[in-house]
Amino acid sequence: MRDHALFLILAVFLFCGLYSVVTAAKANAAVADPASPSQEAAMKPTYPMPPLNEREADVILRKGTEAPNSGQLNSNKAAGTYVCRQCGAALYSSKDKFASGCGWPSFDDELPGAVRRVPDADGRRVEIVCAHCGGHLGHVFEGEGFTAKNTRHCVNSLSMAFYPAGSPEEAKALAQRAQATATTGTAIVAGGCFWGVEDAFRRMPGVRDVVSGYTGGRTSNPSYEDVCRGDTGHAEAVRIVFDPARITYEQILRRFFEIHDPTQLDRQGPDVGDQYRSAVFYLDAEQKAVALKLMNLLREKGYDVVTRLEPAGPFYEAEAYHQRFAERTGRGRCHMSVPRFDEPARSSR
Repeated sequence: MRDHALFLILAVFLFCGLYSVVTAAKANAAVADPASPSQEAAMKPTYPMPPLNEREADVILRKGTEAPNSGQLNSNKAAGTYVCRQCGAALYSSKDKFASGCGWPSFDDELPGAVRRVPDADGRRVEIVCAHCGGHLGHVFEGEGFTAKNTRHCVNSLSMAFYPAGSPEEAKALAQRAQATATTGTAIVAGGCFWGVEDAFRRMPGVRDVVSGYTGGRTSNPSYEDVCRGDTGHAEAVRIVFDPARITYEQILRRFFEIHDPTQLDRQGPDVGDQYRSAVFYLDAEQKAVALKLMNLLREKGYDVVTRLEPAGPFYEAEAYHQRFAERTGRGRCHMSVPRFDEPARSSR
């Protein structure tokens, strides 16, 4: 009997040891494979939102697409606000939702600063992501004629949650969106090809985001080809969002006057036409005063500044392939910095 008992004890120890080894191997394999769905979902912060389930993680983290007409929010007609399922940031108002018949929730506009456009990996479409956490939302299409805005944000239901109008959740999400907008500054300038201007500002401390686009003209929703014709009145411009606690509007404009030549009329180097003009599109009287101050300082140093001062109007984001162009391709970094505020113009020496 004693030998039999010893045999059973030994067998139990061997089994437990084998189980520990196998469990450890599985754990190590999971750590070594961060792309596994469960690990990827676990690594992503959920902010105030509940953890993502596997279907949500597949769409939001791995850029999947839910089946058409399968999402609960596709046919939702209630008033309220749609927020990011991953981080809770407010994205869309129900006022901008419309029935497109495509099988996914459709919106013709987003809340200010809520959505970022990036080139899709397929090289053809434009992906849209949450500007706060980078979670995948879907794609955006233009020129389809569904609404007057001629834009369709095609969004996965699984990428969003819905807060009914007047609910405490909606009030909190909208308040956070308003606070995020209030704690940033915006500058809009044009200084030749927007690839180089955008790249120069992206590398400036205190700048949160830079978008290439078109502004200052007469045509609504212009394309790159429209602007290149030179008859729309639009300039290739950039919209800079910055942190006022780290950098001032004046510092932004000083940088602007140093990375392009403000003495060239309707051109920058080999790029000729009013679409390449030097311009500051001011948002208020304070911005206009700052621009005038700096332009006068340069004139005092002998620079024949021809930069136009224009009130800011509609800003149309350029096509996705223009965004982060220099960063993605290594081309277009042609805006070299010249310390104009420290050196007099050559003709005045």
